[in-house]
Amino acid sequence: MLRRSLLKTLLLAAGGLCVTSGHASAKTYLTVEQARKSLCKGVALQAAGVVLTKEQMKSIQDTSKVRVRNSKVNAWKAPDGGWFIVDQIIGKHEFIDIAVALSPAGKVKGVEILEYRESYGHEIINVKWLTQFIGKGPGKRLEIEKDIRNISGATLSSVSVMECINRLTETWAQVLRLA
Repeated sequence: MLRRSLLKTLLLAAGGLCVTSGHASAKTYLTVEQARKSLCKGVALQAAGVVLTKEQMKSIQDTSKVRVRNSKVNAWKAPDGGWFIVDQIIGKHEFIDIAVALSPAGKVKGVEILEYRESYGHEIINVKWLTQFIGKGPGKRLEIEKDIRNISGATLSSVSVMECINRLTETWAQVLRLA
């Protein structure tokens, strides 16, 4: 009986290793510099040391309905008042690095996925899908399937990108446009 129990335990452990050994495939699509060149087309950007206060974080979270996980905004300002922001969002299990360019009016000029670490759902890098964010701005919270098309098999990543845009445009409205 002890032998069967030991054999069963070993088989379960080996099966668990097979199930959990599915590799996460991180893929870098663009560097920050490549995204900056793509989204800001030769515009000289000035690094902006923007750190949100607890009150600003709460206000942005309340308005955008998206948790603000980091008080530091990794942003660069353009001479015309536009912004280039690099952010990290959570997909299903892993982080997704994203770059967003905002116009002087806080509207999305472009979005690029820099690094995608999930083993599936990479369809969010599709340029056609990302272009639906262009022109979206503060004041109207985007919703999946209402304003933004969902990608079957990449639902959580699709929602994460949409929520990131909601949070960043609200960050612009409350903080960056005044900086």
